[in-house]
Amino acid sequence: MKILLKVKYFPFHINPRVCSRLFSKNQKFSAPQNFTDYEDIKKNFRLDRPEYFNFASDILDKWTAAEKDGSKKPNPALWWIDGEGREVKWSFEELGSRSRKVANILCGACDLEPGDRVIVILPRVPEWWLLNVACIRAGFVIIPGTTQLTAKDILHRLRTSEARCIITSQDLAPAVDAISSQAPLLKTKLLVSGAREGWLDFQDLYTAANDKHTCVRTRSTDPMSIYFTSGTTGSPKMTEQSHSSFGLGFTTAGKYFLDLSPSDVFWNLADPGWAKAACSQVFSPWIQGSCVFVHYLPQFEPSVILETLSKFPVTVFCAPPTVYRMLVLCNLASYKLKSLQHCVSVGEPMNPEVMKQWKASTGLDIYEGYGQTETVLVCATFKGMKIKPGSMGKAAPGYDVQVVDAEGNVLPPNQEGDIAIRVAPIRPFCLFTHYTGDPEKTASTIRGDFYLTGDRAIKDEDEYFWFIGRSDDVILSSGYRIGPFEIESALLEHPAVAESAVVSSPDPIRGEVVKAFVVLSPPYTAHDQDALTKELQDHVKKVTAPYKYPRKIEFVEQLPKTVSGKIRRNELRNKEWGRV
Repeated sequence: MKILLKVKYFPFHINPRVCSRLFSKNQKFSAPQNFTDYEDIKKNFRLDRPEYFNFASDILDKWTAAEKDGSKKPNPALWWIDGEGREVKWSFEELGSRSRKVANILCGACDLEPGDRVIVILPRVPEWWLLNVACIRAGFVIIPGTTQLTAKDILHRLRTSEARCIITSQDLAPAVDAISSQAPLLKTKLLVSGAREGWLDFQDLYTAANDKHTCVRTRSTDPMSIYFTSGTTGSPKMTEQSHSSFGLGFTTAGKYFLDLSPSDVFWNLADPGWAKAACSQVFSPWIQGSCVFVHYLPQFEPSVILETLSKFPVTVFCAPPTVYRMLVLCNLASYKLKSLQHCVSVGEPMNPEVMKQWKASTGLDIYEGYGQTETVLVCATFKGMKIKPGSMGKAAPGYDVQVVDAEGNVLPPNQEGDIAIRVAPIRPFCLFTHYTGDPEKTASTIRGDFYLTGDRAIKDEDEYFWFIGRSDDVILSSGYRIGPFEIESALLEHPAVAESAVVSSPDPIRGEVVKAFVVLSPPYTAHDQDALTKELQDHVKKVTAPYKYPRKIEFVEQLPKTVSGKIRRNELRNKEWGRV
């Protein structure tokens, strides 16, 4: 894949007060400070939302200005490597110039207007970051997607979002071509690598584009991005975020949880298709003026991650527990992580034993955080706070987080209930706007004065939260959120399946995995079950994104159901987890 030109990098040091000078009086940002006094910081924390806000002009361009006036020496806003010797390093000024060129491409050649929706499906290549910033500059609503999406997944996203433009690479272009005629509102297809009939050539357009572009003046409440997120029923739904919810809402994550400063080099392993990538590869680090470090990493290999941490000056590292579980299985003593100072984990519960092994081998603690596509950071063990292994920490500044009962009443300590964020009398602007086109789903998240996250927990006497599990049937595996309905629907397309029920099942590495209970249609009951298991797994991989396939399949004669005929997934799930 062709990569945009390599640029020179200059080491830097910066006065921590520079950050606060970049913003208005009511939006002060300073260098990170540890949570040595959690209550004081939470009490005095304030983040105001202005009427107008655009992350590109109000955050990124301010860092560019600081570079130009000498208060901040040039440094890589983005540092990208591919593991084969290719490298890209851009300062904030270069990021700004290049993103303006891309904004002009989207406005000109792609003929897009502010408010238009743009689907971007790319691996970890520098163009992904340029397109994110360019869409923000031009006022387009970006809809990221993972490269594991199938043609069927892409068609659903095109139709549901009514996107006018799709941007991807050569690998997924054939899948898009196979279904694009069924998406009548799709106007433009842009290819970032090479030429293809019916597609605009990004590289050619980029060479000819100029870098003069005036940033669109967006309101804080204007839509900025949409993420498709899985639920218990139906296809993935659209979660809309405004310019301020992500662009300002991730301040607490970058400042207190990630503990970032302009001198940090931050590496997060999230797939570009997920909201975690926006959090930790765009907004949280760049609000703090930090360097976003990226490894192309086409395939996950624990040894490559450890070698990279040894070779490059990464100071802050973020990965889901699944990754840490795999890393501690390696010979950590053979790697020297000289620059690493802070490790964090999100996406699923962290095992205390893994934290213990990592600390014994590296000398570093793992700080756990909890958030969702809809919420930004909700809870965390912030730098400087006491770590309670197995806990996801305390409520983030700006949020009143409680555990509530079925009527929305706040429960006392050590009682299990639903994790909820207070939204009355004032709804925090960091929360998502709504589920686009689904007012019923949006309304279902509110119980009394609270927004329900869909997860259950216990809060102890010290106000630390302890994750119990989902309150619905959504499966959290290796940081991925997987809805059972999609897998059940895919299985039913195979002639061997008469009925199926999909639930989570415990796994020592991934935390939990997808398990399918399958009732076979009569002609298949005598088949080799091992061979049939593989056939069904391969079938699901083809029908939907491969990461969703059931790693476990159990053939049963019947499924437990209610008197009205609904499958009792909770009964199967409880059985899997030994709760019965």
